[in-house]
Amino acid sequence: MQRELLTNGNYFKRTDGRWGGTVWFRNEKGERKRKTFSGTNKGAVNKKIKHFIEHFNDELKQTDETVKTLRASLKNWLVVFKFTSVEQTSYDRCEQIAEKQIYPILGDKLVGDITTADVKKLLNYWMNKGYSYSTVKKVYTLLNEYFRYQYQQDAIPKNPMDKLEMIKRANFLSAQGKEDLPERETIIIFSDEEIERFREEAFSVFSNDKRKYQQAAAYILMLNTGMRTGEVLGLLNSDINLEKRSLYIQRGVKEIQKREGAEATSGRDIKVGKPKTKTSKREIPLNDVAIEMIQDLRNERYFGEDAPLIPDENGGFTKPINFRKRFYRILKAAGIEQKGLHSLRHTFATNLVNGRKDENGEIHTVPIRTVADILGHTTTEITELYYVKRDMGNLNGATDAFKF
Repeated sequence: MQRELLTNGNYFKRTDGRWGGTVWFRNEKGERKRKTFSGTNKGAVNKKIKHFIEHFNDELKQTDETVKTLRASLKNWLVVFKFTSVEQTSYDRCEQIAEKQIYPILGDKLVGDITTADVKKLLNYWMNKGYSYSTVKKVYTLLNEYFRYQYQQDAIPKNPMDKLEMIKRANFLSAQGKEDLPERETIIIFSDEEIERFREEAFSVFSNDKRKYQQAAAYILMLNTGMRTGEVLGLLNSDINLEKRSLYIQRGVKEIQKREGAEATSGRDIKVGKPKTKTSKREIPLNDVAIEMIQDLRNERYFGEDAPLIPDENGGFTKPINFRKRFYRILKAAGIEQKGLHSLRHTFATNLVNGRKDENGEIHTVPIRTVADILGHTTTEITELYYVKRDMGNLNGATDAFKF
């Protein structure tokens, strides 16, 4: 609750001949309080009351969110309330959304002047600019959380997000002239032909037989284990048991903005911490190709059992941004359309569920529950909806034996 003046001051002459005065106000807890003054004459008391009221109003202006710009108020809210309550990677995303999608449009507008229509126009602007549904939804979510907090604290009289719902995904894509496809239809994977081209380029050499790309085996390892980028970069040599043909995921590498306190500075830092979720901590089986890639990586760079499998030149953890850039260079040189590193994980899951033919033409598949466990998913629904691009060709002939 915001502080509030209840009177502009009352004056009275005391029995001892001096003058007194009282100003009533409500504090942050909503409690009715008073401030008393005294002086030799009414003018002296009036001066003290006037000074108190001016100071009180100045403090109100400094705490009144309605008269601040959205940029100033949202930045303060992020630092004070968001920075201490989420992981830094999440905070970095919030800050980027604010900097890139919110401040350019609404940053200079006073918080108290922002209406539901203003926010709706903001969301429509980025939708019409072709931004993804997930990005625009992050804008909506951040503003919704910010305004809800300000309203709950009585810092603003009305919440502009109160009756504003995020546009439905189907309508959003329709407005962009895109089809609202099932999640599994939007999953990006490597075809068999692309895998061969990628592998050939990844292990290509210069005329002096030196490899063109460092630690190229890491990408093929991901393709055969389904590990996330942060997981494979966080893998230590000691996490791998070649005799048992398995490895254990127990940490992840993330890239975060360098900061002095909550203030962003230039450059990026590496953060090594727990895996993404509880189920991300898991054991992964290794096939022959995965073992070959691990040995290849160790032959290229090995700093000991307690060092990363994919180290930088000094034996430390490799920065995700450098790992991604190298991946993109291989794709470009191989003539493959750019895909994210996560597509390697999608390809792994898809091939396990859809099955692969052996030399005898027999199709080998892996149960969806087993695939979910290998990927570190809590439920098979996540695996089926977001990681497996179903091969509908497998349905051909499925009903031939059934005649009604």
